[in-house]
Amino acid sequence: MNIYPYLRAMPNETDIFKIESNHVLPTRGKILISEPFLCDKFFGRSVVLMIDHTQEGSMGLVMNKLSPLLLTEIFDDLHCREQIPIYWGGPLGTDTIFYVHTLQNIPHSFQVKKGLYMNGDFEAVKEYINREQSIEGKIRFFMGYSGWDSGQLLQEIKENTWIVSQTDTGSLMDEKGSDNLWRSSMKELGGKYRIWSRFPQTPSLN
Repeated sequence: MNIYPYLRAMPNETDIFKIESNHVLPTRGKILISEPFLCDKFFGRSVVLMIDHTQEGSMGLVMNKLSPLLLTEIFDDLHCREQIPIYWGGPLGTDTIFYVHTLQNIPHSFQVKKGLYMNGDFEAVKEYINREQSIEGKIRFFMGYSGWDSGQLLQEIKENTWIVSQTDTGSLMDEKGSDNLWRSSMKELGGKYRIWSRFPQTPSLN
């Protein structure tokens, strides 16, 4: 891909490939957008939903990395016609299933942001799945999570690995749009970030 037209669109930038933090602090419910040229199995072109961020550390779920597994392959007591995909939430705790949802009545769930919850009584979730014809846009499942030790995430942001932003619940729960979530999230920031959203992951001037 020839990115020269994009370079000409930013004549005042001395280093177009240098990603700079937007100086927004991470908090619960915000998203982390990886810088365009990060090459990593889990975090390259990723969007991470911040589940929690404290002085002790941070936790998040990668929202746009599809795994090859379906939920019914793990839980044989689920009886639904719908194929429910599982996403990679991150490199830690990959033997554990996490889920985010918009269901207010699931006991013991954890509110991430207004209208969006994490985990809760899994028996109630399974009952909901078996009862409803479709859970699209209501529940998403993840294998593993992303975690940072105290101060680690802030250091990575300082090193311009992550750009902190926010997006609506609908975009986070839209599985069909997850392949484009990184690009659309970067694009929404506007300005130079909009230009970066069109860069290939491995830039070439040829």
